[in-house]
Amino acid sequence: MDDTVLLEYRGEGGQIAWITLNRPEVANAMNTALGVRLGEVLDEVADRAEVRVAVLTGAGPRAFCAGGDLKERDGMTPEQWTRQHRLFEDTTRKLRDLRRPIFAAVNGAAVAGGCELAMSTDFILASANARLGQSEVKVGIMPGVGGTQWLPRRLPLGRALQLLMTGELIAADEALRLGLVNEVLPTIEALHERALAVAAAIAANSPAAVEQAKRSARVGRELPMAEAIVFELECYRRMVDHPDRYEGVKAFNEKRAPRFLDAP
Repeated sequence: MDDTVLLEYRGEGGQIAWITLNRPEVANAMNTALGVRLGEVLDEVADRAEVRVAVLTGAGPRAFCAGGDLKERDGMTPEQWTRQHRLFEDTTRKLRDLRRPIFAAVNGAAVAGGCELAMSTDFILASANARLGQSEVKVGIMPGVGGTQWLPRRLPLGRALQLLMTGELIAADEALRLGLVNEVLPTIEALHERALAVAAAIAANSPAAVEQAKRSARVGRELPMAEAIVFELECYRRMVDHPDRYEGVKAFNEKRAPRFLDAP
């Protein structure tokens, strides 16, 4: 079995999918096998009803993901490069389009395609030794799975352009100051502990309500405000007659923990 990506189910009833990029000997660089396996893992997570949240991280203290494996890519023809990149595009699309909440726990370097993977999730937690950035211009290429789109959406435009044009990386504390990451934890162990706690807090909520909130925020941010409010109300109304709404209100009044349904 391909172990370039590990999948573990944690928490009550396996509600948390813990996904680990597992090539620590090469800073978890993305080769073809990892791209294929990550796509398979995301498909499995999407199909597993009991999963309420997923966490994406990297094996070892050195890196979350160093981007594409340039040793594998050395000597590729344009056709071979394009064929592999289409695989990476498809896998990253699955990550972006996952209906369940998914966030990144970034340990060490998240560079080039690794930074794009992290930014394709819903949000990012980082360890103090994290460094993030798009270094593609240093090797004669440019970001190709969302980097030029995510950075200007997450950072001030001028700062995003500087990073894209210089290929420099930013440290965890600056990433926090700029809003690229939500939290910085002192160690990798603390990062994983905090990621598990955040995942558990998400998993305790209504999966249907969380899914609709994610959908509303993701789609609505690309719309003019008036249209975005209309879209939000469309998502809201999906919950009005949902069993989780009845259960949530009943549990509140009975002063007990709610028993929400798994996602369909």
